[in-house]
Amino acid sequence: MNEQFEIPVFFSIDNGYAPYLAAALNSAVKNSSKNRNYKAIILYQDLSEENKNKLSMLASDNFKIEFIPMKRELSSITDKMENRLRCEYFTLTIYFRLFIPAMFPQYKKGIYIDSDVVVLGDLAELYDIDIGENLIGACADKSVVNVETLASYMENAVGISRYEYINSGVLLMNLEALRNLEFDRHFLNLLNTYHFDSIAPDQDYINAICHGKIHYLDDVWDKMPESEINEGETLKLVHYNLFSKPWCYDDIRYGEYFWEYIKNTGYETAARDYRNSFTEENVKSDKECLNLLLSRGASIPNNEVTFKKIFESGVKIRL
Repeated sequence: MNEQFEIPVFFSIDNGYAPYLAAALNSAVKNSSKNRNYKAIILYQDLSEENKNKLSMLASDNFKIEFIPMKRELSSITDKMENRLRCEYFTLTIYFRLFIPAMFPQYKKGIYIDSDVVVLGDLAELYDIDIGENLIGACADKSVVNVETLASYMENAVGISRYEYINSGVLLMNLEALRNLEFDRHFLNLLNTYHFDSIAPDQDYINAICHGKIHYLDDVWDKMPESEINEGETLKLVHYNLFSKPWCYDDIRYGEYFWEYIKNTGYETAARDYRNSFTEENVKSDKECLNLLLSRGASIPNNEVTFKKIFESGVKIRL
């Protein structure tokens, strides 16, 4: 392996997620190999100069940080329920990962990571995994396999086995193959033609499009607080998915890692203030949102237009 080779690691955020990205970046930098070179490429929408400057301070000699404004025209993705994250939050940033292959032709391979994580392993180890001719490497989303409503949604709306449905928060991307297949154009064509109702917007499209060309990574690269514990495993990355945010709730499993890595980033006070200001109304809102998520998960498979039904009608969904 050429030690001078640069490993691209992509994130996407807006101002609201800057504090949590700080913890993710700090952990990634601190656990990186000193013999490898990395570049965090932060795709952003509405990120202040103050936040850019604070996040830039987390860089090291071999772990650079670069900010790229998302200028691509995404007017076709509007604030509709099917395009929202967790049902109450609309942000275009969740879609940015879908355009990475086209935006960065200089890279053949890259890593995408959500901002609500801490990285406990060396990302070079993840990057070095051989995914062959597959389009992506990702972890099966085992955190909801036993939530029957959501598992049934995966199988009967997205058309993917509950055991094969992946979480899109950590992606090892075959950028060259995705680019050659014009993944971004295919996604936009499906979006604009069918407007699939969805409870996990970008994630459902990735599952539907890439199914059959996915290399399944070991769970340690996308470990969620709700997932089962396997004794003796060495965690590489913790993902505070959905409502399991240690900056919202106490006693979140693995939450101690977040508070460890947000130290000395310039954001610890803001994160603790947010936790202390999280009210019973916020808790109630999260519960209502979860109930809506489950309700929609139960109803969407009955829609006339779903990924599964359109695929079974003979339309090309999978690449």
